[in-house]
Amino acid sequence: MTSSTKVFYSQTTQTESRPLMGAGLRRRRVMTKDGRSNVRMEHIADKRFLYLKDLWTTFIDMQWRYKLVLFSATFAGTWFAFGVVWYLVAVAHGDLLEFEPPANHTPCVMQVHTLTGAFLFSLESQTTIGYGFRYISEECPLAIVLLITQLVLTTIMEIFITGTFLAKIARPKKRAETIRFSQNAVVAQHDGKTCLMIRVANMRKSLLIGCQVTGKLLQTHLTKEGESVHLNQLNVDFQVDTSSDSPFLILPLTFYHVLDEGSPLRDVALRPGEGDFELVVILSGTVESTSATCQVRTSYLPEEILWGYEFTPAISLSASGKYVADFSLFDRVVEAPAPRGPREPPRFGDPEKVKLEESLREAAEREREGAGLSVRISNV
Repeated sequence: MTSSTKVFYSQTTQTESRPLMGAGLRRRRVMTKDGRSNVRMEHIADKRFLYLKDLWTTFIDMQWRYKLVLFSATFAGTWFAFGVVWYLVAVAHGDLLEFEPPANHTPCVMQVHTLTGAFLFSLESQTTIGYGFRYISEECPLAIVLLITQLVLTTIMEIFITGTFLAKIARPKKRAETIRFSQNAVVAQHDGKTCLMIRVANMRKSLLIGCQVTGKLLQTHLTKEGESVHLNQLNVDFQVDTSSDSPFLILPLTFYHVLDEGSPLRDVALRPGEGDFELVVILSGTVESTSATCQVRTSYLPEEILWGYEFTPAISLSASGKYVADFSLFDRVVEAPAPRGPREPPRFGDPEKVKLEESLREAAEREREGAGLSVRISNV
């Protein structure tokens, strides 16, 4: 048991040194284990212009540290920019003290004699503080138009930036982090069928409505015309027992994919050390509390698919009558009877008889290998 667990964890950590889909390359994930894209976009014409055309999405996708800097710079920048304009209005109207205005002179903005005073008036007007010390007069129609323009433009900017903040906070990204996939997929017999199995758990009490688990098999595909298609995508269906519609994800569930003749994995080598592919698994659902659509992703490389293993039961019943999900057992696997391949004929009958037939077949194969070896040695 200890050795199998050790192998299990070692296979999930040594993914950086395996060869990738294609000869001579290093294996890298298209999708990381935590669901992030591992694809880099290069040589995109006018990339910055494309991002500026969709400012809403650009601002929402922006990292928080840049967003906070932009948020602060937007407010401070508009305060200062309009402060400069107010200062120029005061200069044009002769309101500054160095111009020595007459005693009966009425300034455009009271108590704005310096650039600092103009900046403070701009800040107070835009934030509607209204201390009453600096205020606009009826002397300058231009100042009235400028005040209206400042309030309209800055209100639109504040609505936009505040909206992106709320949209970023309301995204179900953090909710997706409370959905957990098993670190490994396993292949074993289930209800007499060879199945690829993964385990999924919801670690919050609030439910996901309308859950759907699908998979994408990514591998190099050679067409009939001889064209090599890198990362060709094939759909892989998963189900819970006999149903794939809206599983009740209140407890950790095991999702199955039957490896039969109709499976896209029928021609894929799933045994340890074989195969060159990536299996991306996607869970989609609606968050019960916010009605937002949530999607969680992970991926499995060939070395993360364990042949002849099954998951340890993680659900138990406590003394108080409550069901307990033990997440220390969530990723643990135990060795199971070796499953048959997708193209191997099914075995029926008494299990002891089947086991005896398998042992006899293995003994016969060993004898043939030994006989072949002795003949080759005698010929040498």
